[in-house]
Amino acid sequence: MSEDRSPSITRRLPPSEAVDRWTGARHGLAKSYGQADLIVLGIGVMIGSGIFSLAGRQAATMAGPGVVLSFMIAGITSLLVAFCIAELSSAMPASGSAYTFTYVIFGEVWAWIVGWALVMELLVAAAVVARVWSLYAAQMLADLGVPIPGPLSGVIGQVEGFDLFTLFILVLLTGVVALGARVGLRALWIIVIAKLLAVGAVIVVGAVHFDQRNLAAIPVPSAPVETAADTLDSPLLGLVFGQTTAFGWFGIFAASATITFAYIGFDVVATAAEEAEDAPRSIPRGIIRSLVATTVIYIAVAVVMVGMTSYDRIDPGAPLASAFRRTGDGFMVHVINIGAVLGLTTVVLVLLVGLTRVIFSMARDGLFPRSLAKINRAYHSPTRATLVIGGVAILLAEFVPVLTLEPLVVIGTLCVFVAAAAGVMRMRRTMPDLPRGFRTPLSPYVPVASILASLWLMVNLQVVTWLYFAAWMAFGMLVYLLYGRRNSVLADGRPPADPAFESRGRHRR
Repeated sequence: MSEDRSPSITRRLPPSEAVDRWTGARHGLAKSYGQADLIVLGIGVMIGSGIFSLAGRQAATMAGPGVVLSFMIAGITSLLVAFCIAELSSAMPASGSAYTFTYVIFGEVWAWIVGWALVMELLVAAAVVARVWSLYAAQMLADLGVPIPGPLSGVIGQVEGFDLFTLFILVLLTGVVALGARVGLRALWIIVIAKLLAVGAVIVVGAVHFDQRNLAAIPVPSAPVETAADTLDSPLLGLVFGQTTAFGWFGIFAASATITFAYIGFDVVATAAEEAEDAPRSIPRGIIRSLVATTVIYIAVAVVMVGMTSYDRIDPGAPLASAFRRTGDGFMVHVINIGAVLGLTTVVLVLLVGLTRVIFSMARDGLFPRSLAKINRAYHSPTRATLVIGGVAILLAEFVPVLTLEPLVVIGTLCVFVAAAAGVMRMRRTMPDLPRGFRTPLSPYVPVASILASLWLMVNLQVVTWLYFAAWMAFGMLVYLLYGRRNSVLADGRPPADPAFESRGRHRR
């Protein structure tokens, strides 16, 4: 190992090194994604079970009919950030997404912080969604009248503890991702089309029962948010401004912070940059088009939800299903269950793909063990990294009450959003001549608005979420100081000249 002769806080990866050194290298990824594939990738990760439950739950407990505005606010916030990520990915089409952008623009320490936040976001999200998949799959079987054998009843569809369905879906999809992007892509297309048909059926049938008087039933913003006595369960903003309230404008904005979880994933499209054809142009289009399509679909479902039923009659546990039962369309319950299972399947699949690419990129740069950056020659995929990630996701989903950790996904994502927006402004100043396939409109106003909107959503998250996030980042800095700083490919003060460094160079020292 070479001596660390360069302060890690000043080490930056040259833009050309972020992409060009892997072109054609054995540590590079094969081209697999076309323009339409990238849109499907984005829709696949953003539309899950939340499409059928989130609008109703937030309408009943927080925003009333104003939940439609909450979806718009979350969607606009995400779109502002999407513009920023689109520009960065068009200038640096590498598999590391925001991690790589930060490495080039701000330096290694900041890249590690963003990469560590990405790992938390994607890993926790995969575990959470896998557990929810089990709950919906068990509910689907129950509604279809399919009995679960007695010995298995205690290990299927469980909120926490060992769960057989959670294990099944993670093992299955880890295997699919390990077999390569093309195998996963074929499965993704089929499942996305099927779940969009289910969503379309919900919108069409629900629209038949639409009553505009339900939209006019605006609740009075006087009901306090239901929180535990412990202030750790209160929004951070509530500690600053006092007791928070549900409904009204505060409820609408508070709901938008939670709804942001529904849009999380469009940034995963950027992790496929290295595998995309004509990445400087196709990645920005894939990010923006998939996000716009998803936003329209979510808003349509939200309008149908609050139009079918008055907000004070919505069942937060199963909003759409209960609404359709009241209208006499009980068969739609099966459509919702099937659509949710299919939707969650693609979410887990794409999350594992994105997480694999982030870990692969960080390992390739030496911040994680470099063996995780090895490409399987048979499948043209970082199989070893995929299997390790799948194993960790299984352990997390099975032995940690992950459903309580969902807000960590949101705060991790918003942290990455802030870094991306700041990166665009700095890149415009320090690298004005760097070729780009897309430019953020109205810069620096859009990046500044992205940062402010993301920070606003962050302060609407619970205090306990901030504490968990701080603990994760502190642990991450310890890992970096003990391992990443000294094993980085830039530790000797210069970028690696040979992409096959795993078998040469520093491994021989």
